[in-house]
Amino acid sequence: MKVAGYRSLAVRTPDGLRIAAQDWARPGSGRDVLLIHGYSQSNLCWLKQCSGPLADEFRLVTYDIRGHGGSDKPLEAHFYSDAERWAGEIEAVIGAAQLDHPVLVFWSYAGRIALDYLSRRGHGGVSGLVFVSATSALDASMTGPAAPLLRHMTEGDLAANIEATTAFLQACTASALSGADLSFMLAYNMVVPPAIRAHLIRRAADYQAALQALTVPVLVMHGGADALILPSMGDYTVANTRNARHVIYPGIGHMPFWEIPEQFDRDLTDFLRDAPRPRR
Repeated sequence: MKVAGYRSLAVRTPDGLRIAAQDWARPGSGRDVLLIHGYSQSNLCWLKQCSGPLADEFRLVTYDIRGHGGSDKPLEAHFYSDAERWAGEIEAVIGAAQLDHPVLVFWSYAGRIALDYLSRRGHGGVSGLVFVSATSALDASMTGPAAPLLRHMTEGDLAANIEATTAFLQACTASALSGADLSFMLAYNMVVPPAIRAHLIRRAADYQAALQALTVPVLVMHGGADALILPSMGDYTVANTRNARHVIYPGIGHMPFWEIPEQFDRDLTDFLRDAPRPRR
Protein backbone atom coordinates (compact mmCIF):
# COMPACT_ATOMS: atom_id res chain seq x y z
CA MET A 1 0.00 0.00 0.00
CA LYS A 2 1.24 3.48 -0.86
CA VAL A 3 2.01 5.53 2.23
CA ALA A 4 1.55 9.30 2.20
CA GLY A 5 4.25 11.45 3.73
CA TYR A 6 4.29 12.27 7.43
CA ARG A 7 6.48 14.09 9.91
CA SER A 8 7.89 11.98 12.74
CA LEU A 9 7.33 13.34 16.22
CA ALA A 10 9.66 12.86 19.18
CA VAL A 11 7.55 11.77 22.14
CA ARG A 12 8.74 10.73 25.58
CA THR A 13 6.21 9.50 28.15
CA PRO A 14 6.34 10.51 31.83
CA ASP A 15 7.64 7.02 32.65
CA GLY A 16 10.48 7.37 30.14
CA LEU A 17 9.30 5.45 27.08
CA ARG A 18 10.00 6.59 23.54
CA ILE A 19 6.79 6.65 21.50
CA ALA A 20 6.77 6.67 17.69
CA ALA A 21 4.24 9.26 16.49
CA GLN A 22 3.33 10.57 13.04
CA ASP A 23 1.92 13.93 11.96
CA TRP A 24 0.11 13.60 8.61
CA ALA A 25 -0.74 17.31 8.29
CA ARG A 26 -1.14 18.68 4.78
CA PRO A 27 -1.31 22.29 3.64
CA GLY A 28 -4.71 23.63 4.64
CA SER A 29 -5.68 20.69 6.86
CA GLY A 30 -7.97 21.78 9.67
CA ARG A 31 -8.93 20.64 13.15
CA ASP A 32 -6.74 18.22 15.07
CA VAL A 33 -7.62 14.52 15.19
CA LEU A 34 -5.68 11.89 17.15
CA LEU A 35 -6.13 8.31 15.89
CA ILE A 36 -5.30 5.49 18.35
CA HIS A 37 -4.95 1.87 17.23
CA GLY A 38 -5.91 -1.32 19.01
CA TYR A 39 -4.48 -4.55 20.40
CA SER A 40 -1.35 -5.83 18.62
CA GLN A 41 -1.69 -3.23 15.85
CA SER A 42 0.23 -0.08 14.85
CA ASN A 43 -0.40 3.33 13.32
CA LEU A 44 -0.38 1.56 9.94
CA CYS A 45 -3.94 0.34 10.47
CA TRP A 46 -5.05 3.95 9.72
CA LEU A 47 -3.29 4.19 6.36
CA LYS A 48 -6.48 4.43 4.33
CA GLN A 49 -7.47 7.49 6.34
CA CYS A 50 -4.03 9.11 6.48
CA SER A 51 -3.34 8.54 2.77
CA GLY A 52 -6.79 9.60 1.59
CA PRO A 53 -8.99 12.69 1.38
CA LEU A 54 -9.75 12.72 5.12
CA ALA A 55 -6.22 14.04 5.66
CA ASP A 56 -6.86 16.93 3.27
CA GLU A 57 -9.52 18.41 5.53
CA PHE A 58 -8.24 17.44 9.00
CA ARG A 59 -4.85 17.29 10.65
CA LEU A 60 -4.41 13.60 11.46
CA VAL A 61 -1.89 12.42 14.04
CA THR A 62 -1.22 8.76 14.80
CA TYR A 63 1.14 6.90 17.11
CA ASP A 64 2.21 3.42 18.13
CA ILE A 65 1.08 2.67 21.67
CA ARG A 66 3.72 1.36 24.07
CA GLY A 67 4.83 -2.17 23.23
CA HIS A 68 3.73 -1.80 19.60
CA GLY A 69 5.11 -0.74 16.22
CA GLY A 70 8.12 1.53 16.46
CA SER A 71 7.61 2.45 20.12
CA ASP A 72 9.60 1.12 23.08
CA LYS A 73 8.66 -2.39 24.20
CA PRO A 74 9.60 -3.00 27.83
CA LEU A 75 8.55 -6.50 28.86
CA GLU A 76 7.76 -5.79 32.52
CA ALA A 77 4.05 -5.98 33.36
CA HIS A 78 3.92 -2.71 35.33
CA PHE A 79 4.42 -0.68 32.17
CA TYR A 80 1.01 -1.91 30.94
CA SER A 81 -1.08 -2.48 34.08
CA ASP A 82 -1.32 1.10 35.36
CA ALA A 83 -4.00 3.41 33.91
CA GLU A 84 -1.91 6.46 34.84
CA ARG A 85 0.85 5.35 32.48
CA TRP A 86 -1.62 5.11 29.59
CA ALA A 87 -3.07 8.51 30.47
CA GLY A 88 0.42 9.99 30.54
CA GLU A 89 1.17 8.46 27.14
CA ILE A 90 -1.79 10.13 25.41
CA GLU A 91 -1.01 13.38 27.20
CA ALA A 92 2.60 13.19 25.98
CA VAL A 93 1.51 12.67 22.36
CA ILE A 94 -0.96 15.55 22.51
CA GLY A 95 1.76 17.77 23.96
CA ALA A 96 4.49 16.77 21.50
CA ALA A 97 2.16 17.28 18.53
CA GLN A 98 0.81 20.52 20.04
CA LEU A 99 -2.75 19.36 19.39
CA ASP A 100 -5.44 21.88 20.23
CA HIS A 101 -8.41 20.13 21.89
CA PRO A 102 -8.23 17.20 19.46
CA VAL A 103 -11.01 14.80 18.64
CA LEU A 104 -9.87 11.37 19.81
CA VAL A 105 -10.66 8.49 17.44
CA PHE A 106 -9.90 5.13 19.02
CA TRP A 107 -10.39 1.56 17.86
CA SER A 108 -11.01 -1.65 19.76
CA TYR A 109 -8.65 -2.03 22.78
CA ALA A 110 -7.81 1.68 22.46
CA GLY A 111 -11.21 2.35 24.00
CA ARG A 112 -9.59 1.28 27.26
CA ILE A 113 -6.58 3.51 26.68
CA ALA A 114 -8.72 6.55 25.88
CA LEU A 115 -10.91 5.91 28.91
CA ASP A 116 -7.80 5.60 31.07
CA TYR A 117 -6.86 9.06 29.86
CA LEU A 118 -10.36 10.47 30.36
CA SER A 119 -10.68 8.98 33.85
CA ARG A 120 -7.35 10.52 34.93
CA ARG A 121 -7.30 13.81 33.00
CA GLY A 122 -10.97 14.48 32.32
CA HIS A 123 -12.33 15.57 28.96
CA GLY A 124 -11.51 19.27 29.14
CA GLY A 125 -8.59 18.86 26.75
CA VAL A 126 -10.59 17.22 23.94
CA SER A 127 -13.47 18.40 21.77
CA GLY A 128 -15.00 15.04 20.79
CA LEU A 129 -14.66 11.27 21.07
CA VAL A 130 -15.13 8.54 18.46
CA PHE A 131 -15.49 4.94 19.66
CA VAL A 132 -14.69 2.63 16.71
CA SER A 133 -15.70 -0.93 17.64
CA ALA A 134 -14.18 0.12 20.95
CA THR A 135 -14.10 -1.56 24.34
CA SER A 136 -15.87 0.44 27.03
CA ALA A 137 -16.61 -2.34 29.54
CA LEU A 138 -15.06 -5.63 30.61
CA ASP A 139 -18.03 -7.90 30.07
CA ALA A 140 -17.66 -11.26 28.35
CA SER A 141 -21.27 -11.11 27.17
CA MET A 142 -20.28 -8.24 24.85
CA THR A 143 -17.36 -10.05 23.21
CA GLY A 144 -17.75 -12.16 20.11
CA PRO A 145 -16.83 -15.73 19.15
CA ALA A 146 -13.40 -14.68 17.85
CA ALA A 147 -12.36 -12.97 21.11
CA PRO A 148 -10.59 -16.08 22.53
CA LEU A 149 -8.02 -15.70 19.75
CA LEU A 150 -6.46 -12.83 21.71
CA ARG A 151 -5.28 -15.24 24.39
CA HIS A 152 -3.88 -17.63 21.79
CA MET A 153 -1.87 -14.69 20.45
CA THR A 154 0.11 -14.71 23.71
CA GLU A 155 1.62 -18.12 22.87
CA GLY A 156 5.40 -18.26 23.12
CA ASP A 157 5.62 -20.85 20.35
CA LEU A 158 6.19 -18.85 17.18
CA ALA A 159 4.26 -21.12 14.81
CA ALA A 160 1.23 -21.21 17.13
CA ASN A 161 1.43 -17.45 17.57
CA ILE A 162 1.50 -16.79 13.84
CA GLU A 163 -1.46 -19.12 13.34
CA ALA A 164 -3.51 -17.36 16.05
CA THR A 165 -2.57 -13.88 14.82
CA THR A 166 -3.52 -14.80 11.27
CA ALA A 167 -6.89 -16.13 12.45
CA PHE A 168 -7.43 -12.94 14.48
CA LEU A 169 -6.78 -10.74 11.46
CA GLN A 170 -9.07 -12.82 9.29
CA ALA A 171 -11.79 -12.39 11.93
CA CYS A 172 -11.40 -8.59 11.87
CA THR A 173 -13.33 -8.20 8.62
CA ALA A 174 -16.55 -9.76 7.38
CA SER A 175 -15.23 -9.80 3.80
CA ALA A 176 -11.99 -11.69 3.27
CA LEU A 177 -8.83 -9.63 3.31
CA SER A 178 -6.71 -9.74 0.19
CA GLY A 179 -3.50 -11.73 0.43
CA ALA A 180 -1.47 -8.52 0.28
CA ASP A 181 -3.48 -6.85 3.06
CA LEU A 182 -3.28 -9.92 5.28
CA SER A 183 0.50 -10.17 4.82
CA PHE A 184 0.90 -6.45 5.50
CA MET A 185 -1.13 -6.62 8.72
CA LEU A 186 0.52 -9.82 9.90
CA ALA A 187 3.93 -8.17 9.58
CA TYR A 188 3.14 -5.27 11.91
CA ASN A 189 1.14 -7.42 14.32
CA MET A 190 4.06 -9.80 14.81
CA VAL A 191 6.26 -6.91 15.96
CA VAL A 192 4.42 -7.05 19.31
CA PRO A 193 6.00 -9.57 21.74
CA PRO A 194 3.64 -12.23 23.13
CA ALA A 195 4.39 -11.18 26.72
CA ILE A 196 3.16 -7.65 26.02
CA ARG A 197 -0.02 -8.96 24.45
CA ALA A 198 -0.58 -10.98 27.63
CA HIS A 199 -0.06 -7.93 29.86
CA LEU A 200 -2.71 -6.02 27.90
CA ILE A 201 -5.48 -8.57 28.33
CA ARG A 202 -4.79 -9.27 32.01
CA ARG A 203 -5.44 -5.82 33.44
CA ALA A 204 -8.78 -4.91 34.99
CA ALA A 205 -10.60 -1.56 35.06
CA ASP A 206 -14.07 -0.06 35.45
CA TYR A 207 -14.95 2.71 32.99
CA GLN A 208 -18.63 3.37 33.67
CA ALA A 209 -18.01 6.47 35.78
CA ALA A 210 -15.70 7.93 33.12
CA LEU A 211 -18.34 7.36 30.45
CA GLN A 212 -21.12 8.91 32.49
CA ALA A 213 -19.02 12.00 33.22
CA LEU A 214 -18.56 12.87 29.54
CA THR A 215 -20.20 16.01 28.17
CA VAL A 216 -18.33 16.32 24.85
CA PRO A 217 -19.90 14.99 21.62
CA VAL A 218 -19.53 11.23 21.14
CA LEU A 219 -19.74 9.13 17.99
CA VAL A 220 -20.02 5.34 18.30
CA MET A 221 -19.21 3.40 15.10
CA HIS A 222 -19.58 -0.38 14.99
CA GLY A 223 -19.74 -3.16 12.46
CA GLY A 224 -22.94 -5.16 12.67
CA ALA A 225 -21.03 -8.39 11.95
CA ASP A 226 -18.17 -7.74 14.40
CA ALA A 227 -16.92 -11.14 15.60
CA LEU A 228 -14.56 -9.72 18.24
CA ILE A 229 -16.52 -6.99 20.05
CA LEU A 230 -20.26 -7.30 19.65
CA PRO A 231 -22.46 -4.34 18.66
CA SER A 232 -23.95 -4.56 22.17
CA MET A 233 -20.72 -2.93 23.39
CA GLY A 234 -21.59 0.10 21.28
CA ASP A 235 -25.10 0.04 22.73
CA TYR A 236 -23.58 0.07 26.22
CA THR A 237 -21.38 3.05 25.33
CA VAL A 238 -24.35 5.01 23.99
CA ALA A 239 -26.48 4.15 27.02
CA ASN A 240 -23.82 5.47 29.39
CA THR A 241 -22.88 8.69 27.58
CA ARG A 242 -24.61 11.94 26.70
CA ASN A 243 -24.57 13.62 23.29
CA ALA A 244 -23.91 10.29 21.53
CA ARG A 245 -24.48 9.53 17.86
CA HIS A 246 -24.62 5.84 16.90
CA VAL A 247 -23.68 4.37 13.51
CA ILE A 248 -24.02 0.64 12.77
CA TYR A 249 -22.64 -0.86 9.55
CA PRO A 250 -24.67 -3.98 8.65
CA GLY A 251 -22.59 -6.89 7.42
CA ILE A 252 -19.28 -5.21 8.33
CA GLY A 253 -16.72 -6.55 10.78
CA HIS A 254 -14.35 -5.17 13.39
CA MET A 255 -12.45 -2.82 11.05
CA PRO A 256 -14.98 -0.58 9.28
CA PHE A 257 -12.26 1.98 8.55
CA TRP A 258 -10.45 -0.65 6.46
CA GLU A 259 -13.39 -2.62 5.08
CA ILE A 260 -15.53 0.37 3.99
CA PRO A 261 -13.15 3.34 4.23
CA GLU A 262 -15.19 5.70 2.04
CA GLN A 263 -18.36 5.31 4.13
CA PHE A 264 -16.38 5.39 7.37
CA ASP A 265 -14.59 8.59 6.32
CA ARG A 266 -17.86 10.26 5.31
CA ASP A 267 -19.46 9.51 8.66
CA LEU A 268 -16.37 10.60 10.55
CA THR A 269 -16.16 13.80 8.48
CA ASP A 270 -19.78 14.66 9.27
CA PHE A 271 -19.08 14.26 12.97
CA LEU A 272 -15.87 16.28 12.86
CA ARG A 273 -17.56 19.12 11.00
CA ASP A 274 -20.45 19.22 13.46
CA ALA A 275 -18.44 18.93 16.69
CA PRO A 276 -17.92 22.31 18.40
CA ARG A 277 -14.59 23.92 17.61
CA PRO A 278 -12.19 24.55 20.49
CA ARG A 279 -12.05 28.11 21.76
CA ARG A 280 -8.74 29.76 20.93
